[in-house]
Amino acid sequence: MIDLIEITVVSGAGGNGFVSFRREKYVPRGGPDGGDGGRGGDVILRATSDLSTLAHFRNRRTYKAESGQAGAGGKRHGRNGEDLVIEVPIGTVVSVIAGEGAWDLDAAAEVVVARGGSGGRGNSRFANSIRQAPVFAEKGMPGATLDLRLELKLLADVGLVGLPNAGKSTLLGAVSHAAPEVGDFPFTTLEPVLGVVDMGIDSYVMADLPGLIEGAHAGVGLGHEFLRHIERTRVIVHLLDASQSNPVEDYFKIRRELSEYAEALATKREVIAVNKIDIPEVRENLGAIEAALPPDREVFAISGATGEGLRPLIQRLHTILQEERPEIPSAEAPRRVPVIRPRGRERMEVVEDGGVFVVQGEQALEAAVKLGPGGDDALDELQDRLKRQGLDRLMRRAGARPGDVIRIGDVELEWVG
Repeated sequence: MIDLIEITVVSGAGGNGFVSFRREKYVPRGGPDGGDGGRGGDVILRATSDLSTLAHFRNRRTYKAESGQAGAGGKRHGRNGEDLVIEVPIGTVVSVIAGEGAWDLDAAAEVVVARGGSGGRGNSRFANSIRQAPVFAEKGMPGATLDLRLELKLLADVGLVGLPNAGKSTLLGAVSHAAPEVGDFPFTTLEPVLGVVDMGIDSYVMADLPGLIEGAHAGVGLGHEFLRHIERTRVIVHLLDASQSNPVEDYFKIRRELSEYAEALATKREVIAVNKIDIPEVRENLGAIEAALPPDREVFAISGATGEGLRPLIQRLHTILQEERPEIPSAEAPRRVPVIRPRGRERMEVVEDGGVFVVQGEQALEAAVKLGPGGDDALDELQDRLKRQGLDRLMRRAGARPGDVIRIGDVELEWVG
């Protein structure tokens, strides 16, 4: 099962605005009619129940949305780039590597992880009573590139916990239609296996999870590959191999691993199942084992091999799940779909660096990207736009004088003051 993968997503770049003038036989003074560029496509992650693993990402790691097309004459708008929708299984946790942002897709939902770049405006947008024939247009904004970590956490109702060879796979096979691999050697189960326990008019999902060993919380053995899946289970069945020399010590060993990994795991509802009571020696020692276990835990004596004691166990688990059932949002209060909320624009700042005054701020940098390469008229428009954002006040506060050099991104120009 592929349950952890890293991918790169790239949203579409915005199309460039167009520089054009109306040219018709009987219209000698046709004005500017360059159209706007199209918006770049977004990258959207969609959680769906049609997938159960991240295996479809194995052979492809980079995903790009379509870029917007450039505008054209006649004030024609460039076509917007198509959004790229990437499907992931429900239960996927998405996080930005070396950056901010994380989304827990624990239900069918969509989230925009990378916004497409805005399209540039054509020269028809800059015509006014003073500048009647602008010969520049804006460039489209580039798309965003994000490295994402996708981590699948199973959505099972009941998780089977225990040391390797405790009998988890045998138990799951006995109470459901699942067919996990069963073997007489450690780590037979190398990846989670789900089974549905049929209770007639109801059912629940049980997960056979890889066995824990000491040091699992620090990543020893299957470590985190196991523990991430137990986080979302509603009830833990702690399975003890009572044929071992000290099953009670094994129990507390696993409890320590759970609490070291996450305190929430240590407080999760738990039922203890003492396995292999079909062995005479185990049955003789059953009283002593139960007496040494915590008194606040429910203990069931079972045999996964013969089926003894399984019915009371699965019935009690069904009752507990009814008691622990999460609240279902009402029609008046629908579940909130996770979305990215754009942060507020960064305020403009001016910092002197070796005699050059560096202008910082999201709006200023965006204006420089769109207008910087457009020629003298475009630079005049850039300077006017920065003035409207409060550049002059900040430049005077920084000690600048008219004629000093301003740098915004890759663009340099003189401050006219």
